Amino acid sequence: MATLQQEARALGDVTRHAIFRYVAGSNEPVDIAELTDLFRLNQNAIRQHLAKLLDVGLIRERTARPGRPGRPRLLFEIAPGVESRWGVTGPYERLSQLLCEVIRSGRRPVEVGREAGRALTAAPEPGDDGVDQVTNAMLRLGFEPTVRRRGEDAEVVIGVCPFASTALADPDIVCDLHLGIAEGVAEGTGAVVDGLDRENPRLAGCHLHLRVES
Repeated sequence: MATLQQEARALGDVTRHAIFRYVAGSNEPVDIAELTDLFRLNQNAIRQHLAKLLDVGLIRERTARPGRPGRPRLLFEIAPGVESRWGVTGPYERLSQLLCEVIRSGRRPVEVGREAGRALTAAPEPGDDGVDQVTNAMLRLGFEPTVRRRGEDAEVVIGVCPFASTALADPDIVCDLHLGIAEGVAEGTGAVVDGLDRENPRLAGCHLHLRVES
């Protein structure tokens, strides 16, 4: 695991820091083509900057679902462990914003969560369905989800609860926010959220039930 000093050195380059801030601020993973267009650099230069950020764990890489002939695209997104550092909004900062909105507006937590989920909606990757889109949103939020599918039904099992301490104190509010976020992401994707089975937030393992409508 990289130290803060190593992370700081990686971000010491102006262009690399700008690339990091762009990836951190994106609602969806970005690819090399997007970064080359934005920063007016060739692909090798972008790859070198990304490699430095990957080496110190500031971003992570995954392979896009194949959608056309040729090598699948590589996608880059902020690493969950970077939350609350280097100007990246952390889970408890995000939670505090949602709770403030609950207090300010007087709306139910699930309604506030839905609104936040709609804002997280990203363009689907080729071949993705509504379950994939919900799972990808949960991944970006640091829930470390795992998907189990049975035909048109699916369970998204939460591996980590980013709000664990607060969820232990008031699971009704925090879990309803989480449920609302999932419902907001799912809107218009063809997936329907059927419910959330809660577990001990410290141990995670909550089950989000989804159904794909044909």
